[in-house]
Amino acid sequence: MSARAVIFDMDGLLIDSERVILDCWRETALAQSLDLEDSLWLSMVGLHDTGCAELLNGLLGTERAERLTFECKRRYDLLVEDGLPLKIGARELLQDLYGFGVPLAVATSTRGARARIKLARSGIDRFFSHVVTSSDVTHAKPAPDLYLLAAQRLEIPPAECVALEDSEFGVRAAAAAGIRVIQVPDMVPATDLSRSLAPVVQSLPLARPQLESWLQISLKEPQSA
Repeated sequence: MSARAVIFDMDGLLIDSERVILDCWRETALAQSLDLEDSLWLSMVGLHDTGCAELLNGLLGTERAERLTFECKRRYDLLVEDGLPLKIGARELLQDLYGFGVPLAVATSTRGARARIKLARSGIDRFFSHVVTSSDVTHAKPAPDLYLLAAQRLEIPPAECVALEDSEFGVRAAAAAGIRVIQVPDMVPATDLSRSLAPVVQSLPLARPQLESWLQISLKEPQSA
């Protein structure tokens, strides 16, 4: 069965935000005299806000965790307002899929308002007919809720959708929703589990052949601009 729609993760997949947020965590921890390893921040990639809070609360205690998180988000929000860079090939892929009339949606663990600001400031919001965020569901990734809701809003069965993800959490979420998924890892390498659930490529341009196969189109020759 060919696919008819594509659902994208956002952070680390379309928007090169993971490096930016990692720098914010590092700078904030240093300013607050906290000796924390990069492995902590990397363990939170793809995890929703509640999960990150639980992890930090357990490590630092609620008061220090909340102070760290508040200041980090303040720094990050300033950078988001200026517009975060896109991942290599993101704009071109969106333009080509949009030109073919392929319905596109976002399914992100980021909260609603921030997700929409990120997409708008990065100049890619116009490509998506629907943006589904953790504000819209009870259970974020790796639960399938975000992807099931995105497919529902697209009015296309999950089996006829394709997802692109950078994290294991996201791959698990899409697979649990019955959606074919391609993993494009960002800062955290693919795991054995994610490789068992999805083909893994190292960049968005390298995802094109698999997308062409599943969508049964040639992205080299879009029908319209």
